[in-house]
Amino acid sequence: MTTSYKRLDKNNAAVLLVDHQAGLLSLVRDIDPDKFKNNVLALGDLAKYFKLPTILTTSFENGPNGPLVPELKEMFPEAPFIPRPGQINAWDNEDFVKAVKATGKKQLIIAGVVTEVCVAFPALAALEEGFDVFIVTDASGTFNEITRNAAWERMSNAGAQLMSWFGVACELHRDWRNDIEGLGNLFSNHIPDYRNLISSYTTLTSSK
Repeated sequence: MTTSYKRLDKNNAAVLLVDHQAGLLSLVRDIDPDKFKNNVLALGDLAKYFKLPTILTTSFENGPNGPLVPELKEMFPEAPFIPRPGQINAWDNEDFVKAVKATGKKQLIIAGVVTEVCVAFPALAALEEGFDVFIVTDASGTFNEITRNAAWERMSNAGAQLMSWFGVACELHRDWRNDIEGLGNLFSNHIPDYRNLISSYTTLTSSK
C-alpha cells in the first residue's frame, strides 16, 4: 500500500503514552529492558523539549498491570492522566478520547505496552477517526518478535507510520540550526555514543 509522506509537525502533534505500567513492563521481551526504559524516557524528554501535549493513561492499575512507572509521572506532573477502570482499548474510554481531542492536534505519536493491544487498538481507532498516527516502535514493547511484527504490520497496513524516537525527534526538529545544543544534549543523554559527537563539536566550537 502506498501512502503520501505525512511529515511530523511540532505544532500539530501530541504524544500518547499508553500503559507503561510496572506490571506490564515485565512482559516486554522483544527489547532489552534497560534499552526499553531508556527509549521511553527519551520519548518523554523529546515531548517536553518540543512542548508537545502529552497524555498518560493506564489500564486496570489496581490489578496485576500495576501503576504507571514513576518516572513518567514525575516528568509530566501537569499532564492529563487517565487511569482507565477496565477498558483494554484506551479509545473506548471517553475521558481519554476527550483529552486527545482537547489538544486540538491531528498528529498522534503513540507508544505503549503491549504493542499489539495497548498500542495497536487506540492507534487503529484514531486512524478511523481521521488522525495521523505515528508509532514509536522502540518505546513500545511486547512478548516477542512474532507478536510485535504482526502488530506493526496491522498498524502499518491501516496507515500508521512506524518510527523510532530518534526519527521522531529529527523530523520534528527539521533543521540543526534551530537549536544545536538543545537537541544534541537530548541525544547525548539517551545515546551514549552520541556523547562523542557532542564532545567533538563542543571542542571544535570552543577553540574558535
